[in-house]
Amino acid sequence: MRFSTYIISGAVGCILGASVVNAAVTADQADRLGKDLTPMGAIKAGNADGGIPAWTGGITKAPAGYQAGKHYVDPFSADTIKFTIDAANMDQYKDKLSEGQQAMMKKYSSFKLNIYPTHRSASYPEKIYNATKANATTGKLVDNGNGIADAIIGVPFPIPANGLEVIWNHIVRYRGNAVQRWINQAAVTSSGNYALVKLVDEFVFQYVKDGVTLADLDNILLYFKQAIKAPARLAGSVLLVHETFNQVKEPRRAWVYNPGQRRVRRAPNISYDNPGTASDGLRTSDDFDMFNGAPDLYSWKLVGKKEFYVPYNSYNLNSDKHQYSDVLKVSHINSDLSRYELHRVWVVEAKLKEGARHIYARRVFYIDEDSWQILMIDKYDNRGQIWRVAEGHVINYYDQPLLWTTLEVQYDLQSSRYLVLGLNNQEKMYDFSIKRKKSDYTPSSLRRAGRR
Repeated sequence: MRFSTYIISGAVGCILGASVVNAAVTADQADRLGKDLTPMGAIKAGNADGGIPAWTGGITKAPAGYQAGKHYVDPFSADTIKFTIDAANMDQYKDKLSEGQQAMMKKYSSFKLNIYPTHRSASYPEKIYNATKANATTGKLVDNGNGIADAIIGVPFPIPANGLEVIWNHIVRYRGNAVQRWINQAAVTSSGNYALVKLVDEFVFQYVKDGVTLADLDNILLYFKQAIKAPARLAGSVLLVHETFNQVKEPRRAWVYNPGQRRVRRAPNISYDNPGTASDGLRTSDDFDMFNGAPDLYSWKLVGKKEFYVPYNSYNLNSDKHQYSDVLKVSHINSDLSRYELHRVWVVEAKLKEGARHIYARRVFYIDEDSWQILMIDKYDNRGQIWRVAEGHVINYYDQPLLWTTLEVQYDLQSSRYLVLGLNNQEKMYDFSIKRKKSDYTPSSLRRAGRR
C-alpha cells in the first residue's frame, strides 16, 4: 500500500536506544499550533479536492433539541449517503480502505461502508489546547519510550516524530476529568446469537486534573473501576485498576472482587494479551479502549499520514431509537446504522519484538489526526495473516466537549464472530459530572462495590 505522507517535523521512526528521548519541538514549530495546524496538531486545511474540509473549530455548541443527560442529537442528521462501498466495487476505492476493511468485504458480502460528507467535528476545552501547546516544547519519551515526562493535561506530542509518540497521544488523550458509563458488551456468534453483559464503568483521569503536575500523580495516569451487573452468573464481580504511566517500571495495579468467594484478590494478569473481561476470548486486555497499557512488546513505526474512509460521527449508532437487536446482526453490526467519512489519519505499524510474546504479531493502527483517537486497527497472527479487525465508532460528546468512542467492535475473521463493547442505546447516557475521592478506588472499597 502506498502512503502519501505529511511528516510535519522530525525523522520518522522509533529508534529509541537512549533511556530519555527528547522529542520536544522548537518554539517556532510549536507556534504553528492554532495557525496552519489545529491546536491538537492536525493539518487545519482541507484536502486538494475538497472531500476533507478545513477544521474550523469542530462542534462548539449542542444542536437544537439536545437535552443534558439524554442521548445525543445527531447534528448531521440531514446528511445523505454520498455512495456505498462493498465487495462489488471496493477495488475502485482500495487506496482509501484499510487491509482490514477489504478483508471484511471479501469475507462478508453484506458488509458495506456508507460514505457520508466529512465533518471535522472534534473539539476540546481551551485548557486542553493551551496545555498541548505548552507540551509541544517540553514533552519527552523516557525509559525507551515506556513513559513520558515534562507533559501534562494536554496531548504530549502534537507534532509527533515517531510511532510511539502517536500511541502515547492516544493513551493520554482527553476523555473528561471523570466519567461513569452504563454500557453493554456482546459476543456475537457466527449464527448471530448473543447475550448481553451489563457493565458500569468509572474512569477518573488523574492526568488532566486542573493544576496537576506529573510529580503530583505518583505515576498514576487514571483510576478505573468496572462492575458487572448482568448476567446473574457474573453479577457482582468488580475490577479495579490503578493505571500507571510507565508500566515497565511499575506494572499496573489491578484487583478483582469475586462475589462467590467474597474476597478481593490481586489481578496481575489484567494486561497485554490476557483475555478481556467477559469477552469470550474475542478481546485482549490491551484491546480495551482500542489500545491501552505498556507499549514495550512492540517496535513502533510511524508510516505517515493518509486519507481513509473511517467510522466517524456515529450518532445514529448511539441513538436511543434503536434496540440492541437493531445493531447486532449476523457477521457484523448493522451496516445501515454505521457512518463512514473521509479523514486523514496517522498510520502506525507495531511489530512484535524478537523474543516477546503476544497473540498479535503485528498491528496497524489508524489514528484520527484531529483527536488522536484510534479509529481502526488491523491485527495479524504469527503466520502473517490478518486475524482481527477493530473499529472505534466515535462521536463528539459536545456538552463537554470531547471526541471518544460510542462503540468498539472487534471482528474475528477466523472464527466468524465479533465482540461489541459500549452498547448503551437503551441505557442512560454517560455522566461526566461524577465526583470521586482517591479512597473510592482502594482495594478495600471493592467489596462494597460488589454487593448485588
